Amino acid sequence: MEKINLMALRHSAFYSPYLMTFVESFLKDEGLDANYKVATADCTVDQSILDGSCHVAQSAVATRFADLEAGIHSDIVHFAQINERDGFYLAAREKDSHFNWNKLIGKDVLVDHFFQPHAMFSYALEKQGIAESDLKVIDAGDVDQIEKAFRHGQGDYVHMQGPYPQQLEADGVGYVVASVGEVIGPVAFSSLCCHRDWLEMDMSTAFNKAYKKSMAYVISAPAEEIASKQIEADLFPGIDIDVLTETILGYQQLGCWNEDMTVSKQSFDTLVDVFLSSGDIKNRFSVEQVS
Repeated sequence: MEKINLMALRHSAFYSPYLMTFVESFLKDEGLDANYKVATADCTVDQSILDGSCHVAQSAVATRFADLEAGIHSDIVHFAQINERDGFYLAAREKDSHFNWNKLIGKDVLVDHFFQPHAMFSYALEKQGIAESDLKVIDAGDVDQIEKAFRHGQGDYVHMQGPYPQQLEADGVGYVVASVGEVIGPVAFSSLCCHRDWLEMDMSTAFNKAYKKSMAYVISAPAEEIASKQIEADLFPGIDIDVLTETILGYQQLGCWNEDMTVSKQSFDTLVDVFLSSGDIKNRFSVEQVS
């Protein structure tokens, strides 16, 4: 059994097509034994791919924009899509079946300030005719710090990726009122990347076979089945199985996962629109420049 080193920029049920490659037997069926870890400030995705300690990583094509803006060539390529929707939600302090985005105006909103979630949130506001300056946007830090801040009473609303808003609701702390993905529609949100030389290796062929099977599985399998296997694999400690089931079902219904795993021109062009709007890039790039 050959060892394959997998990494995630972030860990979430949103990346279930990737996670299930090793939770299920898809990788083992192709002769690969997976080692999985989440990136840290001292061990980044780019660093790990370039030094050869990581074969495949969950990341985002938008991570290539800084190099493209600077005219820097990268040996990191994004070869498959994971999600073609934004996977973040807004949760409020109170239940609100009649929520509209204008209710955010003048409110304290804990917003994930990681580069892509923040840009997407701002773009969603723009599509609703709202400027970010109309809100009292709070940067509480990383994912754990955002959750803790909201649980301790900071903010009227919180912007987080599943399953954390759903767990807030299960705990009676917050209530999911909106999906950023519904507002923006198809977009090249997250992807799998590797060193371009790795694409020529037999391991790459084996991984892609496993990933294709895993993607088809998470699209069609009952959400409860997927959730129970992830809980059994101890991927989401502290998350209730009912919460994880609800989260996965929500992503299935949103259309996050697509059996056509290529990063499409349409979804990539929307991503470029998002980052042009945020001011993070000045030039319009093509999908061929990152894949």
